[in-house]
Amino acid sequence: MTATGMATAARLMRLYAASRRIPSALAAIAGCAIALRVALLGHWDAYGALQLPLVIETAAATVIAATVASPFGEPERVGGRWLPFLRLAATVALTVIATSALVIAAATGAHLAGGALDAIRNVVGITGLGLLCAAALGGGLSWTGPMAYLVPGVYALYLQWHGPALTTPWLWPARPPRDVGGALCAGLVFTAGLAAITLRGARDRMGDQG
Repeated sequence: MTATGMATAARLMRLYAASRRIPSALAAIAGCAIALRVALLGHWDAYGALQLPLVIETAAATVIAATVASPFGEPERVGGRWLPFLRLAATVALTVIATSALVIAAATGAHLAGGALDAIRNVVGITGLGLLCAAALGGGLSWTGPMAYLVPGVYALYLQWHGPALTTPWLWPARPPRDVGGALCAGLVFTAGLAAITLRGARDRMGDQG
């Protein structure tokens, strides 16, 4: 790639990051990591130690999904041939940053119930739900999937100690950290959401109505 091409690519990435409020998303992810570190200072009972991190992981996933909303709508979709690559790169990068930040925050002298694998699986899977909602309902409603999933997720963790436990891998927060079925379900949801956002982007509600 020539110097001009590299400069153009860098400019496109900066413009995309600004239009999707990615700097604000990074700040919010950092806030989630700090909140997790502070929360782990407390002494929680068994299921509370899993439920509270799940709430914070869901918040981080919701932040990632919110960045796919376009402020320009259909004109950008028609004219931006690099958009699929930018969507893919930004979403994957934010997901990696979020999982890394939460795992590092928990590793600094605190114990995260479920461990790093559980946190990564939860963020990845719930992010996928947000991406699917953004593609189907619009970027402004990307939060609905993660928030709706949080309710059965928290309840499934509660039932681990009070029975009867729910064993479906689609409720992966309640599965053991190394559970293959839970990891596959979370990965499948993320892959589907990432594909939908990469190829189509968040639904333009005004454009769809027109």
